[in-house]
Amino acid sequence: MIFHTFTADETEALGRKLALQLKPNSIIALDGVLGAGKTVLTRGIARGLGIEGIIKSPTFTIICEYEGRLPLYHMDMYRISSDDEFEMTGGKELLTSGGVCVIEWSENIRESLPEDIINITIKVITPEEREIEIKGIEL
Repeated sequence: MIFHTFTADETEALGRKLALQLKPNSIIALDGVLGAGKTVLTRGIARGLGIEGIIKSPTFTIICEYEGRLPLYHMDMYRISSDDEFEMTGGKELLTSGGVCVIEWSENIRESLPEDIINITIKVITPEEREIEIKGIEL
């Protein structure tokens, strides 16, 4: 499925809608260039899981954990260069811990991810427009 959003609010609303379909151990591989809106979409997922407060990119912390209807593990693998490093962060254990994992820059750890995941790619079309392709789940 391909969606087009024109504001951060629309991108966040799409994340909220997606959250309604998520179950324990849902894994979302979230890819897109810097500034594409990955954290905005993740904020929408968090809101859809009943999580309030600030949702920020875990660029320096690598993994941010939030409590909601399901735990949310927001991971940024930008600085992780191998599956061994991913395992050392504790991220691999979180994939099957009963929560929802949203993984930015997931291409860096593809070998650690199961095949049955949700793949989301965000493309910047214009400064306002985003094309968001979602595979692996029906909305």
